[in-house]
Amino acid sequence: MMQRTTTDGARAPRADAQRNRDRILGAAEQYFSEHGVTGSLDAIAKRAGVGAGTLYRHFPNRESLLAALLAARDDALVARRDDLRSGSVNAADALDGWLDAITAWAGAFDGLPEPLRAATATSSSPLAMTCQGFITTTEEFLRAAQDDGGARRDVRARDLFLAALARSWVRGAALADDASAAALAELTRNGWATTSAARAGDGR
Repeated sequence: MMQRTTTDGARAPRADAQRNRDRILGAAEQYFSEHGVTGSLDAIAKRAGVGAGTLYRHFPNRESLLAALLAARDDALVARRDDLRSGSVNAADALDGWLDAITAWAGAFDGLPEPLRAATATSSSPLAMTCQGFITTTEEFLRAAQDDGGARRDVRARDLFLAALARSWVRGAALADDASAAALAELTRNGWATTSAARAGDGR
């Protein structure tokens, strides 16, 4: 029987292979939520009911598994991005809202900010394209805020992305509290915003 193909001519995944992939992703979501991103991949395979070799055929390394898990969370971020682009808030507040969204996204699993930070320094990580996409969107929000007079001209989108990862790490740290996270968020805004935009942010 002829193998079914996708519309672009590539072979479609076999049903059992797709089921294994879905089981691995479900198990990884649970395991990383419980143990953080440094948890054992062999333990994830065992929880999914597949062999370690099957897991590594689908996801050759930890970063590729994380990239697939994060891709499944794209819809909520796209909706937030589009809402912020709608013009319901000024450009500086839209940038601030987007950085808040990144902070929350990077806190999906304990320890996630570190592999994301590492991926910004290389093109070989499966997470590199994910991070670059976020930096590009951050650049769009930043430029709008700069053109509107709400953000300093010497600020870079990559630095803001890294700052959001730092905020996410603080939020997830055992010694952190809500006051620490809020203080770092305010410090971050004061670092990129013009004086008037920073004052406006204090009233949020």
